[in-house]
Amino acid sequence: MPRKNNDKEAKKVNIEINDNPKENNIENNRELQNLKELGNTELPGHKSDIYTLNIIGQIEGHMVLPPQTKATRYEHVIPQLVSIEENPDIKGLLVLLNTVGGDVEAGLAIAEMINSLSKPTVSLVIGGGHSIGVPLAVSTKFSFISPTATMIVHPIRMTGLVVGVPQTFEYFKKMQERISNFVIRNSGVSSDKYNELMVQTDELLNDMGTILIGQQAVDIKLIDSIGGISHALKKLRELIEQEQKQMQ
Repeated sequence: MPRKNNDKEAKKVNIEINDNPKENNIENNRELQNLKELGNTELPGHKSDIYTLNIIGQIEGHMVLPPQTKATRYEHVIPQLVSIEENPDIKGLLVLLNTVGGDVEAGLAIAEMINSLSKPTVSLVIGGGHSIGVPLAVSTKFSFISPTATMIVHPIRMTGLVVGVPQTFEYFKKMQERISNFVIRNSGVSSDKYNELMVQTDELLNDMGTILIGQQAVDIKLIDSIGGISHALKKLRELIEQEQKQMQ
């Protein structure tokens, strides 16, 4: 009889021992997934009251981009912005930009939503903020650009079927005015200067526009300041503290 009891206990021990490897496998799989996706087995566990929004690659709008294209989808970004506005635990938003541009309607919609947030917002152009990335960069309450980052200002472009009638060119004009007015309204650059940058013909090959590198964007008051991640976070903390003092 004692032997049977021992067999039962042994079975229980075996079950417990068999359960542990499953948990270990889950943990190992999580580490392998992090390594595969992020190049690191561990992620920082610090819970912050600052939300970081990455806008990278090409901004995808109503048309799906090829799978090999790095893209930021506006249907993913917009719900995040709604959550940021509603979540009381989030005190500020940091927008990191490295984009070649993309869908004008989608990019401008994201820029308008960021601009309308009631919470402190700071942007940082870390690689490029081209085309529709320009309105996104200036949509925050304060903007930074890293010294080697670039921004390309150029007129809007259209791909696909273009009907050669006056109405098409009128549509182009109205769309460009929407973008230009947003940039001018949310930055220090003048209307004349911005329009001058758009129609430059001696900087881009087979195109019109201007390339601005780091300090050049600050000099014309398109971007507020040169800086990096530490400067952006410090400025965002200052804006958060100012807002909290005003609410007291």
